[in-house]
Amino acid sequence: MKLLAIDTATEACSVALLIDGEIRECFEIAGREHSQKLPAMFAGLLAEAGMVAAQLDGLVAGIGPGSFAGVRIGVAFVKGLSLGLDRPAVGISSLAMLAQAAVEQGADWALPAIDARMDQVYVASYRAVGGLALACDEAAVLSPQQWSPLPSFAPQGKLSALGSGWQAWGDPLLERLPRKPDSIDASALPHARDALRLALPIFELGRAVSAAQLLPNYLRNRVALTQAEQIAARLEAAKKPV
Repeated sequence: MKLLAIDTATEACSVALLIDGEIRECFEIAGREHSQKLPAMFAGLLAEAGMVAAQLDGLVAGIGPGSFAGVRIGVAFVKGLSLGLDRPAVGISSLAMLAQAAVEQGADWALPAIDARMDQVYVASYRAVGGLALACDEAAVLSPQQWSPLPSFAPQGKLSALGSGWQAWGDPLLERLPRKPDSIDASALPHARDALRLALPIFELGRAVSAAQLLPNYLRNRVALTQAEQIAARLEAAKKPV
């Protein structure tokens, strides 16, 4: 099976190609230049593999959460390819990609968190099952102080925390856990290669979707707080002990 995955939900831009079990990836820190870098990365990876887009069996999109603009760029690119090539597609969460990276490094449990700005984080809990990251709960966007991991979360085994949310909100997130993670990688970013590992079983089960059914998952509907909400948030933050 030949699959291509694209993720642009964060400051990273990555394109990965699966050819009969072998994965190759192009990964760059793109900042806000995803739309400029993505076409060349896509074309370059296919050329390196000696194939053309028409040979692909399916496509994978990183559907967020993350940057609204970044998520839109990646999903739109994959939808266009899926429609133009008449190939099925699968959407994979940015949080799931981070969790899969942790599983690949031997984690039994993973806590990916992405900084959502506006004093919030995108967060979810995952466990390793058969070498894949399986969600334990629904992904959410909330303040770090509102996060409530499952009571029985990670009773035993290696627990890994990763993602930009841990860099921005490490201390309050740690306070919500029953125990300290065995490792914290606050610089970790989603990789398209991990989306491929998660998407492959979905294709094999015949559960991929059409281009029209591929949708982003922003987790929230607004990019910014209103002025009143900003003032309320600042007042609430001022009440917290330093």
